[in-house]
Amino acid sequence: MLRGFAILLSLLFLGIVAAVAVVGGVFWHYGRSLPDYRQLADYQPPVTTRLYAGDGRLMTEYAVEKRVFVPIDAIPRRIIDAFLSAEDKNFYLHQGLDPTGLLRAIAVNARNVGSDRRPVGASTITQQVAKNFLLTNEVSIERKIKEAILALRIEQSFSKDHILELYLNEIYLGFGSYGVASAALNYFNKSLDQLTVAEAAYLAAVPKAPNNYHPIRKHDAAVERRNWVVDRMLENGYISDAEADAARNEALQVRERDETEYVRGGEFFSEEIRRQVASGYGEASLYKGGLTVRTTLDPAYQGFAEKALQKGLIDYDRRHGWRGPVATMGDLSSWKTMLASIAAPKGTPERWGLAVVLKVGKDASIGFVNGSTATIPYEALKWARPHLPEQRVGPEPKSATDVLKAGDVVLVSDTGKPGQYALEQMPDVDGALVAMDPHTGRVLAMAGGFSPEKSEFNRATQALRQPGSSFKPFVYLAALDSGFTPSTLVMDAPFVYDQGPGLPPWKPKNYSGDYLGPTTLRVGIEKSRNLMTARLAQAIGMNRVAQMAELFGIDKNFPRFLAASLGAGETTVMRMTTAYSMLANGGRRITPTLIDRIQDRTGKTIYKHDTRQCEACNNTFWTGQGMPEIPDSREQILDPRSIYQIVHIMEGVVQYGTATRLKALNVPMAGKTGTTNDSVDTWFVGFTPDLVVGVFVGFDEPRSLGKKETGGSTALPVFQAFMTDALKGKPVRPFAVPRGIQFIRVDHRTGRIAQAGDSDVVYEAFKVGNTAGFTPSPVIDGSAPIDGASGADGNGDIMPEEDGLGPADVYRDTAGSTPSAPPPNPFATGAGQTPAPAPVTAPQAGGLY
Repeated sequence: MLRGFAILLSLLFLGIVAAVAVVGGVFWHYGRSLPDYRQLADYQPPVTTRLYAGDGRLMTEYAVEKRVFVPIDAIPRRIIDAFLSAEDKNFYLHQGLDPTGLLRAIAVNARNVGSDRRPVGASTITQQVAKNFLLTNEVSIERKIKEAILALRIEQSFSKDHILELYLNEIYLGFGSYGVASAALNYFNKSLDQLTVAEAAYLAAVPKAPNNYHPIRKHDAAVERRNWVVDRMLENGYISDAEADAARNEALQVRERDETEYVRGGEFFSEEIRRQVASGYGEASLYKGGLTVRTTLDPAYQGFAEKALQKGLIDYDRRHGWRGPVATMGDLSSWKTMLASIAAPKGTPERWGLAVVLKVGKDASIGFVNGSTATIPYEALKWARPHLPEQRVGPEPKSATDVLKAGDVVLVSDTGKPGQYALEQMPDVDGALVAMDPHTGRVLAMAGGFSPEKSEFNRATQALRQPGSSFKPFVYLAALDSGFTPSTLVMDAPFVYDQGPGLPPWKPKNYSGDYLGPTTLRVGIEKSRNLMTARLAQAIGMNRVAQMAELFGIDKNFPRFLAASLGAGETTVMRMTTAYSMLANGGRRITPTLIDRIQDRTGKTIYKHDTRQCEACNNTFWTGQGMPEIPDSREQILDPRSIYQIVHIMEGVVQYGTATRLKALNVPMAGKTGTTNDSVDTWFVGFTPDLVVGVFVGFDEPRSLGKKETGGSTALPVFQAFMTDALKGKPVRPFAVPRGIQFIRVDHRTGRIAQAGDSDVVYEAFKVGNTAGFTPSPVIDGSAPIDGASGADGNGDIMPEEDGLGPADVYRDTAGSTPSAPPPNPFATGAGQTPAPAPVTAPQAGGLY
């Protein structure tokens, strides 16, 4: 008996050794190529990136998995108790594997042999973390072994709370919910601390199979599973009998999540930021990194921009006729059903809708998809002249029968009068608008087209178009910085340029077709004279013109041919707006930006547009100390006196030239229209001292906008509409005058010192010591480059004049300084003189002819 007992013990011992060897071998075999579990120490789950407008409101979100990460310390105990009861009640007792749970699962699966039930598992929360983070969902013995090995290693390396934090934030709970915080919002529209026992129990019931416990499609199963979790919570002592009874009797009701309040509009703005962030930080950071992007968008300005651009494009489109209905029905017997199947064109404004024409006469009777009827009165469709080739139009219709017929499906908008609608049409022209702070480069608003649904192409940043006459100020600026004055005379007469062997002569012409003879630089800009500009560019040299274009960022590779002086190069609305901003701010270098700051998921700032240092800004409390002074680190790129001179001249564009309609705004304002050959590209870029706006209008496939369509008729109204809203109720200060400028009353037409009896008099800005032009001097005719002009070296470099001011004086920041005798109004009539007659609006004179 003793011998037999010894043999039995020996066999048992050998069995244990063999079992240990087998288990050890299995662990060694499967543990060799396991993922590195140590990566869980720095858990960074995919988190939503959010864009915020300048006023702090949410613009949009980017995410692969919409997750809200919550640290374990911030997760209410009730949530933890529910999940432990449902998933792993011995979580804080075991070391990664739960032998008791394993035996229980074996017994249950044995009972279910031969049934259709899915085998139950015995995975602990630690094992689920190993599977979710490091393995796949493959159902196999091999995966379970790997899962067990990893669970043991994870338990040895991390605290229980860290493991539970990983689990509760990573787990998928249905309804597009990743993590418990997201699930609480999506199922019950509550934060975690607001959940009831029943709601917490339901969330804990879901991980087993979200689809099997759907609260709507599988309501009864969901309630049964939830109540099972409630029973486990009671059994484990987490809740009382009364709490359990109340939870079981509580209705399982899903509450739709409150709609997040987003800033309306700004899709082109958001998409441009998306491209920039993805390019700078990678797609993974954008969609998974949980970045917080503080943008420069001003929601009010953005609304003004989109409204102004849409209206301007619609107004242009109406001037060029009716192109026909959206669709046509041959049979009106089931018109409501047929109308419901017709989609409105992409990008249709929300205020428009589809209707079918039921009957036509003087007016048109229309029907809507809901069966209601209304009328399009003749007055609301008489704009619809027939559209003809080359943007021409036919005769005005005399009744609705000249425009529509029964069965036509058309776009309409409510006129505000009961039962009356207006005929609408989606414009095929497009455009862009950019509004910028000239002191910082912050883009306050950007509309890249009529609608992002119609086309995602951003015409503000992606479209390279010819700037036309809107480029002319930089030609004249080059001349002013080379020693010319606003009163310098340039010949406005026919001009022929020999382009070289084998090329035809270039013969530009003025838009108006007339000639003014010797004319001042001021009038050349105000009236946008092409021939003067070409002669002036020829005189100062295209190298200087190109240097100016490159200096202001209009075109890094500006062409050196003479036609480019009239705007034949290519640029974007963003670049032109930035260039004009550096005119508005006195010649300080700025970089345009749509982003103020980017923070990572921890709140650390990883990008900031404003790089200035301000030690005094770090004070937490105000104790009566003065405002901190932040140094101005912006580069002064050009003599501020030259900058002011061209700005002062461009104010004349508003007062006397091609933009006189802006006088109605009654604020200090400067700007320039632009129109290219055959009216293919039309522009207006204008500014006050604190706001710059660039507008472009043209077809995506470049073609003529039509005869007599110019920057003044297409882009300028958009600018005016925006500025009317943007400046309402806001004071606008005058443009700052730098040191070294003196104002002299001159005859507006000739530029000579004003004499008694002169009626058309302006205060002209001259650099101290440079009043050339008051004495007879040669008229610039562009026959040859001028090599001796003040400020020109032999190589065409741009240099400040020698007028007694050293470099420190020339380039000193002079914001806020005033001249020795400032005029009350640069364009005011001289004292004792007869007021000047109201100027006649001059035709737009830009263009490449």
